[in-house]
Formats: sequence, structure tokens, C-alpha cells
Amino acid sequence: MKTLIQDVQYALRQLRKNRGFAVTAILTLSLGIGASAAIFAFVDATLIKPLPYKQPSRLVVLYESIPLGPRFHLSYPDYLDWKKVNTVFRSLDVYQNQGFMLGTPQGAQLADGARVSAGFFRTLGITPMLGRDFREGEDQASAQPTVLLSYAGWQKRYGGRKDILGQTVTLDGKPNVIVGVLPREFHFAPAEPADFWSTMLGTDRECRGCHSLYGVARLLDGVSFSTAFADISTIAKQLEKQYPNSNRNQSAYMLPITDVIVGDIRPVLIVLFSGAVLLLLTAGVNVTSLLLVRAESRKREIAVRGALGASPARLLRQLVTEGLVLAAIGSSFGLLFANFATKLLAGLVPKDRMASMPFLQGVGFNLDLLVFVLTISAVSGILVSLVPALRLPYSQSKENLEEGGRASAGSAWRRIGARLVVIELATAALLLVGAGLLVKSLHHLLQVDTGMEPKHLVTLQVAAPFSVYSKPEKAIPLERELSARVATLPGVKSVGITSSLPLGDADGTTQFVVIGRPDNGETNEVTYREVSSTYFATLEAKLISGRYFAETEDASKPPVTIINQAFAKLYFPGENPVGKRINYKGAPATSAMEIVGLVDEIKEGQLDFAPRAAFYIPFEQSPRPNFSLVVRATQASQPLLHEMSTVLHQIDPDIATFGGMSMIKRIHDSPAAYLHRSSAWLAGGFAVLAFLLGIVALSGVIAYSVSWRTREIGIRMALCAQRNSVIQLILAFMRNLLFGVRPWDLPTFFGVAVLLAGCALLASYVPARRAAKVDPMVALRYE
Repeated sequence: MKTLIQDVQYALRQLRKNRGFAVTAILTLSLGIGASAAIFAFVDATLIKPLPYKQPSRLVVLYESIPLGPRFHLSYPDYLDWKKVNTVFRSLDVYQNQGFMLGTPQGAQLADGARVSAGFFRTLGITPMLGRDFREGEDQASAQPTVLLSYAGWQKRYGGRKDILGQTVTLDGKPNVIVGVLPREFHFAPAEPADFWSTMLGTDRECRGCHSLYGVARLLDGVSFSTAFADISTIAKQLEKQYPNSNRNQSAYMLPITDVIVGDIRPVLIVLFSGAVLLLLTAGVNVTSLLLVRAESRKREIAVRGALGASPARLLRQLVTEGLVLAAIGSSFGLLFANFATKLLAGLVPKDRMASMPFLQGVGFNLDLLVFVLTISAVSGILVSLVPALRLPYSQSKENLEEGGRASAGSAWRRIGARLVVIELATAALLLVGAGLLVKSLHHLLQVDTGMEPKHLVTLQVAAPFSVYSKPEKAIPLERELSARVATLPGVKSVGITSSLPLGDADGTTQFVVIGRPDNGETNEVTYREVSSTYFATLEAKLISGRYFAETEDASKPPVTIINQAFAKLYFPGENPVGKRINYKGAPATSAMEIVGLVDEIKEGQLDFAPRAAFYIPFEQSPRPNFSLVVRATQASQPLLHEMSTVLHQIDPDIATFGGMSMIKRIHDSPAAYLHRSSAWLAGGFAVLAFLLGIVALSGVIAYSVSWRTREIGIRMALCAQRNSVIQLILAFMRNLLFGVRPWDLPTFFGVAVLLAGCALLASYVPARRAAKVDPMVALRYE
């Protein structure tokens, strides 16, 4: 123990003696360890720690697979059949997102909420912290509406009062009894953030074609995922035969709940963690290179200690101790850096994104992170010490004392140093190329044709009280008055109304038939939206043929529709669809719609989704109390959004507005763009750090080479070599360091190669100039 303490004390004295080296090495290790630890904190919170549910590995999320895609909502009748017939689930329940109009003394307010079946929280294994859970039967239409509060909603709206149990709250005009409060740590990421969790009373209980629910189930003990998937798929096939009109070509789809919650972010985190590990590798190689250069200056010291009786093992232990001390100090600062970085990165996540990733809310310092840092610190300390330790030829004390054997002994170690820098620059190049590809991918994503002109376009979502505006005679006048008054605001060019905004997930689906064609048994299911007559003109969407809706086309006029290009390609290939007629499947002939227009594909779903077949119907032929405004103005500005909200509240104070933003911001803040942008920024940060570390290492190794070749340079200068030729000699040393990576994406790789080459030349120039100024007599006397 005494010897170990002496070794540590000696290592600290050596670091104080060589402060420039110490600061560079510690800073390098701190950045490498800190960046790796910060990303590991996110990986740990997301991929390693279990979800906050009872036995989360036994939970699955259920969908119905329809022709439009494999992950669509369930219908309520299909859910009941799956629940009744299956033999693989301990329990099966459903949920759906829903915003509520909350009745308050100040008027109606929009509140985030969700509806669930009665056993939903028992399936998850969640018990209310206050009050009780829903009871069996409380999700029946005849039951008294009940509601559970989230912890955040309880604190925000009721100040955490415990006497709220049994009180009523008005949601969508109906009184709901508060029966409990959910635990503080409860979050259900697949659903939107909710203050109120109510029972599922208003669901379309008889409509098998109405897909609006998501299923969540707990597997029976001993039942595997594949067995459960096969069982539920068999039930779906039975329902397809039993109900061919509604369930034809429908099947089941199932995913582990972990894949649903972290599925989108998992590949991003894996890529970023790989980048962080590469950065750590770069930092380790950098410090190893610095130690290798420093070892040259310590040859006499080690030789003297060896001559005085120190064994090779004793000397090796001293050098490893120095490496561990260096790593310990670097890891301490790295841990501080990681703590700062995790808080910074978590703070950069938008609130709406954080709501869908609640597992990140507790990210930060914990035991797992400490163990990770200690492990990589110990490994780094040992590894960065080995090469410099092996560099010292303990058995050649006489040569080291005389400095005469340096040429033969040093050439091999110069090659080792060069190869370390090759690894480091190759790693930096890899990270730079990866960051370049991610930036290029983000650029391409943001350049996707959305089917509209997003500049100077603003959007505002509107929620009117359902109890008042659910009837057409109320909803239509509201839409007309609102559109007219907003159109008079300064700078407004046109106003449109839509049931769902572009670049969203709220796609309603329906089945249809083409009038005049025989029913071949196929299920034609597409998305649809209700829009105003000015909607397409406001978006500046391209009209391919036909016309837009007329202002007069309300419920008193014959039903009409406009379809998009994807619809036409799928159901009218090689035909002009204008003038054709379609109808909802199973609907009376009087509801058949004439196709009056064909528009280009508008990006209704996410940016990275393929366009879906869709049709549009006049808003006034199917009005609703919840809709969105799209406004084209001379400038998309925040004051305009405020004025729009003011107009709405002047019409009716109980109308709620939310989600106001420009269309460009909506595009840039979309989930796909956010994930691509975050990946590009973080990978770019790693790449820049690795690049800077690589340049520092390159400069150090070349300086090391210059020190070893002082005698050769002196002879060349004595033989009248020109300074330029000496500079070229040194610069030639690094020529082979820059092309260790074969090019795949030529523009990206070429740009990285040029950047590395230019900076490597700059890093080489200083030692090269110093070598060119060597005095021949001094160099020859040096030996």
C-alpha cells in the first residue's frame, strides 16, 4: 500500500511538472469519457431500464392491419371479440386519445385527456395513489361517467387537494365523478399527455368499420409473443369470414410495448452511442499518442531508475499507475461534463416530444452511470499506459544513457505512433462522414414535396364545445363567421378550414365502393378529410383536373368529393376520375359522391411516410365542432396568431384554441425532422471533437518524429539541403495518414478528405518549420 501511495504521489508530481501535457490529456479524456457517459445515460434510461409497469416484457400493443397499413386502430366490436375469444392474454383493454372541453367558472377550457376501458390500468399493473381504479362495467354506456386524474393534472388544477374524490368535473358538457389520482411516476407514452383519464362511453360500439382504438394486453404466463400473435391472427381471420363487408383483408398486428414506446428512438440512440464510443476511442488514441511523445523525454529518467535497481515490473507498475491517475482525473471532470450534458440535451427536447418519451424525464446521474464511468476510466487508464510503457527498453540502460541507439530503437515506435494517428484520423473521418450523411438526409427530408407552399402559411387548431356545436346548424355558422372575420385581419390573403392539418397523425379512414363497378370482394379503405371550399387555394395545392369545391356546396346540395393523385393511381389507373362516383361502403345510394376534382398529393402524414390515397369532402356537408384554420398571409407571424385567437374568443369565449404555428415550423418540428435533426447535431458535435483531437495527435506525432530525426535533418542541412526540401520531408511523413477510409458517398467523403488534408497540413507545418531551422552543428553535437 505504501508503494502504491508513493506511485500515486509521484504521478501527481509528474503531472504538475508537465502542466501543458496534463491539461491537454485530462481535457481530452474528459471530453471522451463525458460524451460517452452522457449518451450512455440516455441509452440506460431508454433501452436498459425496464418501463415503469408491472412486468413490462409481458405487455403488448395490438393493432388491426388493413390495406392502408399494418398499424391501424381497432374497432370496438373487433376489440370485444378479441377479448372474448383469445386464449393467450391475461387481460386485453383499449385506449384512445381525446381532448376534453373542461367546464370551469371562467368558461370552457381545452384539457388533454384519454378514454380507456375499465381494466386498462390493471392490465398495466398501475394502482391509483389516491382513491380507486375504474370498476368493471364503468365503461358501459349506461354507467355513471367516472374519471381518474393524472398526478400533474391533480396538482395543476386542484392544488393536490385530497378532498376532490367524489367531486364532479364537467367534460364535454357531461358531469364525471372523480374517483382517483394516478401515481406521480405514471406515464403512458403511446397515448398523448392526459390530465383526465375517463371511461370509454361514447365509442362507436356497433361500427366494425370505425377504427379509433388502440389495444394493450398482458400475456398469460408461459405464452410467448409468437404464440400470442398466431392466436390473435387466427381470430382476425375468423372475423374476416364472419363479417366480410367490414373485415375483408383485415388481420391483426402486435408489437411489444417496449418497441412501441422506444422503437423510433432506439436506432438513433444506437447510432449516437456508437459515435460516442468512437469519440472515446479517439480520445484514448490521442492520449496514447501524447504519452508516447512524452515517453521520449523520459528515457533518461527511466534508464537511470533501471540502472539503480528498479525492476521492469516496478517501472511498468509506475507507468500504469500514472495512466490510471490521469484517467481518474479525466473521468472526474468527465462525470461533471456528462451531468451537464445530459441536463442540456434533455432540456433541448421540446415539451411535446418529452411527453412522448417520459422515460427521459429522470435521465441523469445514477448508479448505472457511475459504474459505466468507472469501468471505462479503468480500461482507458490501463490501455493508454501500455504502449508508452512498452516503448521504454528497460534492458538497454546504457544506450538510453548515451542516446546513441535512438535511431534503430525509435523507428519502430514512430511507426506505431503513426498508425495510432491513422486510427484516430480514420475515426474522425468516419464520424465526419456520418455527420455529413445525416445532415444530407435531414436536408433531403426538409425538401420533400409537401404538395403545398408552406411559406407565409399559419395554422391554428380550434375546439368548440361539443354540446353546443355538434349540430350542423351551429357548426356551419361558426365556420362561416370565423372564416369571414379572420379574412378581414391585416395581411390575410385567404382562409381555409380542415378537419385535420397536414403532417399529422389524425387520419380518419373509411371504406368505399366505386359506383358502376362490380364488388370483387376487396376492401377499399382510404383516408379522408373535411375541408372548406378555400382550403386547397389557401395551401396553393396543385389542381390537376376538375375544380375545387364551391362555397354553396353544403348539405342541401348533391354530395361531391375531391381525390388526390395517390387515390387516382390506385383506383382509376389510366382513367380520368373526374365525373366518376364513389360511395361509403354500405351507405344508401343517396350519399354517393361525384368526383369533381383531382389534386396533387398533400403530405397528410409524416414527412417520411409515403403518400396515402385520400379523398376530401366539403366541410359544410359534414361539419364538426373541432377543426383547424389554415391562413395565408403576407407574413406568418405570432401577432397574427394572437389576433386569430382573439377573433375566436370574441365569437364565443368557450371556444379553445391551441397548436398555433407557421406551417414551416410545423414541418421543422415534425417527429421525423426532429429525430433527423437531433441525430445530425449530436453526430456533428462528436465529429468536430474527434476531428480536433485527431489534429492535436497528428501535430504531436509529427513533432515526435522531428525530434527523432534531428541528427538526420542536421546532416541534410550540413549538406546544403534547402529549407523547402526539409519541410517537404516532414510533410511527406503524414501523407499516408489521411486515406485509410474507402469512399462510398463520394461528395461527402471527398469533402471530409479535403478538410482533413488541409488541417493536417496546418498541423504539420509548425514542426516542419521548426525542423527547417535546425542548426547543423547543434544537431551533430547532440549525439
